[in-house]
Order: sequence, then structure tokens, then C-alpha cells
Amino acid sequence: MGEFSIGDAIKEFLNKSRIKGGIQALQIEDVWEQIMGKTIAHYTDKLQIIGDKLIITTTVAPLKHELIYQREKIKQRVNEALGQKVINEVIVQ
Repeated sequence: MGEFSIGDAIKEFLNKSRIKGGIQALQIEDVWEQIMGKTIAHYTDKLQIIGDKLIITTTVAPLKHELIYQREKIKQRVNEALGQKVINEVIVQ
């Protein structure tokens, strides 16, 4: 068996694990305000990653429409923040 660093072993575990989406969602939550701004972050109720989909939940109708309009930009910014292409679709609820 080859040698792995702890970091490589953790990355390999996460790539094969079902908790990967949850950890990535936490990473997005940490930078969500930087990505989208303070106001949008304040009125965003929940962020989830299921598979390759980012699900954004908000109860503010005008914000919901704005987020729907900006889905491609959100996808690009989130993938840049994570340093890899994780999100292929943004769903706003």
C-alpha cells in the first residue's frame, strides 16, 4: 500500500463519503457573505448541496427572483470559492 499524507487521506475519504456534500455546504456557508454580499447572506435561510446541486432557500420573494436570475453567476462564484467544480446546478426555493 502506498504512502499518503493525512490531508490526502482525508480528501480521498471525503471524495468517497456521503458526508462530502454536507462539508462542502459548510464551506460555502463560511464564504457565502463574501460571495454574495451581506444583505443576501442575511436573508438566505438555508444552503444545501445534494449531489452536484446547490439548493438555496429563502422566504423573501424579491431575493428569490434575483437569485434565480443570477444562478449561473452564483454557480461560478461558488465553484471558484471551493477551488473545484462542485456545483453544476443552482436551485432556489
